[in-house]
Amino acid sequence: MSEAASDYAIYRQVVTQLMSGEEQLPSLPTITLDIRRALSDPEVTLVQLSRLISRDPALSAILMKYASSALLRTQQPPKSLLDVLRVLGMAQVDRLTMAHSVKSLFTLHSPAHKKLFVEAWERLVRKASVSAFLARTVGHVSPDQALLASLLSEVGTLAVLSAFKQAAEIPSAEQYYKLCREYSRSLGVIVLKKWAVDEAYIKVIRHAGDWDYRSCPEVELLDLVNLSLFHAIKAVGRTSDLPALEALAAFAKLPIPLDSVSDSGELTLLVSHAADIDAIAATLR
Repeated sequence: MSEAASDYAIYRQVVTQLMSGEEQLPSLPTITLDIRRALSDPEVTLVQLSRLISRDPALSAILMKYASSALLRTQQPPKSLLDVLRVLGMAQVDRLTMAHSVKSLFTLHSPAHKKLFVEAWERLVRKASVSAFLARTVGHVSPDQALLASLLSEVGTLAVLSAFKQAAEIPSAEQYYKLCREYSRSLGVIVLKKWAVDEAYIKVIRHAGDWDYRSCPEVELLDLVNLSLFHAIKAVGRTSDLPALEALAAFAKLPIPLDSVSDSGELTLLVSHAADIDAIAATLR
């Protein structure tokens, strides 16, 4: 066995050990659980909820940025956390709280660990931003739901990285990518079931990258995630196994003129609205 193959076998063993022990899997932060519990309480007031959320300054900042973003097209930007909650509503706050939690779940143990995480997170942010923009433009799905679904669809990608605690055992970028191809889907399903998220998000993980999958004639959550995933893969140049955009089941559901394809094989809609997508991405950084 070559040295590279031997190293990869060791990495595989680390990831399979993570999958076999639920207690080792990433858990939602306590503040997230408290907020979600409050959101499900019909008696909770906006004042009580704003006090609870204010305990997490990073989440408060993200909610403020999102509520003020061009994505929502509010006439008057909110000036307080209470205003934010009125603008967003309970369902959006719940989804954005989950989206924020995804980033905060993973401890970075070394510069090499951080480098892999930052690269993965930046790709996820771009993918989630495309999903949210498509949702706003195409309709059928709320932008924040599409954003969250896109992030959750790759929880397994981040969880693979969480298996490596020591600086000396961090895989190379290529080995990490290979591990993700092998384990991220099944690991992501395990994590989302542990978190007891809606089944719709688990369905997205199961069929993300299944370019032929079609369960209904209308654009659905999975279609937006797959369109954004296609463009994310294309952006990093891993196109050898990628079909033409027009071959995707999700593409066939797009109405005219949203189905226009650029010379580079991407949706013209996304190419021409790059600034809008960047503005959405800024709310996640």
